[in-house]
Amino acid sequence: MNFFPLLLSLAISIALVSAFSPADHHLIDCGTTASTVLDHDHRPFTGDGSSSTLSSTKSLSLKNSNPDPNLSPIYHTARVFTKPSHYKFKIQEKGTHLVRIHFYKFDFMNIGTTCHDQFHVSANGYVLLHNYSVSKGNPRIKDFLITVDEDKLVIRFIPVDQTSFAFVNAIEVISAPKDLIDNFKYVSFDHNMRYAYESVYRVSVGGVKVTPFNDSLWRNWVPDDEFLKLVDGSVESYKKIHFDGRINYRVGGASREVGPDNMYNSARLIFGVNDSVPEVNMTWVFPVKKGFSYIVRLHFCDIASISIGLIYFNVYINGNLVYENLDLSTLTNYMLASPFYADFVVDSEKFSDVIRVDIGPSKSSMPHAVDGMLNGVEIWKMSNSMSSLDGEVCVGQLESKSQSGGQMSRLLSLTAAVCLLAIAFLVMRRKAEAKGLAGWSRVPVDVSEIDLKSSYPKSAGVSV
Repeated sequence: MNFFPLLLSLAISIALVSAFSPADHHLIDCGTTASTVLDHDHRPFTGDGSSSTLSSTKSLSLKNSNPDPNLSPIYHTARVFTKPSHYKFKIQEKGTHLVRIHFYKFDFMNIGTTCHDQFHVSANGYVLLHNYSVSKGNPRIKDFLITVDEDKLVIRFIPVDQTSFAFVNAIEVISAPKDLIDNFKYVSFDHNMRYAYESVYRVSVGGVKVTPFNDSLWRNWVPDDEFLKLVDGSVESYKKIHFDGRINYRVGGASREVGPDNMYNSARLIFGVNDSVPEVNMTWVFPVKKGFSYIVRLHFCDIASISIGLIYFNVYINGNLVYENLDLSTLTNYMLASPFYADFVVDSEKFSDVIRVDIGPSKSSMPHAVDGMLNGVEIWKMSNSMSSLDGEVCVGQLESKSQSGGQMSRLLSLTAAVCLLAIAFLVMRRKAEAKGLAGWSRVPVDVSEIDLKSSYPKSAGVSV
């Protein structure tokens, strides 16, 4: 397994800063001409039927005849495509953008009994979804981060074949805060590549669900219960904690957009009992798809200690010690309730289909003190060398599978051929990497090597 440390960053902000105001903020309610204002956060969505963003040769606007009153109104309508179609968004400020796509499948009338939803989604050369389908039930929200170097962002919906259709309920395109993924620019397996990212997990540890109303980027954070792995006796050694005080975002670091108060004000912790340090780890297990690399972001905020300098613990990813004797007091300039986060890249070559995070006491842990703490976990999938987040397939192949005939077919066939060459290169590169990387991995540098002013390690890491 290969771990590549990113910058270890202080999650801090200026408390008096005004609300986040992105340069690009497109909110589209699909399948309607009317504007929709969400009840929970009062954001106005524009109907795609009255917007210039939609370009479709054949589509249907559908309305749910029996909508669930508990669901957001953006899920009451849908746009259905039977031919490849796209939305084009004008971009005022180039850079990383959050692309959030909403799917909710209700009874689609007038589609035909032989048709089914199966489709691809791409954006500016990245494959976001491949052979995707949506089962009935709760809405699905797909969050992506995409670098846009042009003055437009084009999101394409492509039915798999003549008997399938694509659909979408709502789309958000928002300029990402620069400090949200500032560390990601240091991730590079290939310096000539630009990566896209998909948010796979966003977890509030020890807390309740955080809704878009309580997050300045309108994100959902789910509780950690389903990912927590319990062992006999461990429940007595660690517990949930909630903090009613103020989270101390500090001047000079990241903004609240990195992590909301309602995530940082809860945690799970290991606490020493009976005048001893417990020999137990807290463990979370996250299933992931093999064949991709992942960024793991761990959020910490000491909301439990009664004084500074009392909390030390170790951090492990998939059994590898990635941070030894983590000292939150030093990392936050000796301020309690001040957030800190650390990013790690997990290479896809040598890990199973899960990512495991462990927090446990270290040699410096003390009795009657906090011996381990975690407030939040985020996991992003990184696009592969095909610029895909869903399979070893490139955009040209998606188009060639759904189109046929004439000059377009020949052009797309040529594009697909280029993709096949890229696949061959990928396979050969992986074989070479497997030989070169076997038997070693990278772990983060020691805490003492961190430059707190610039918030990054002075060394890229050490080989073991």
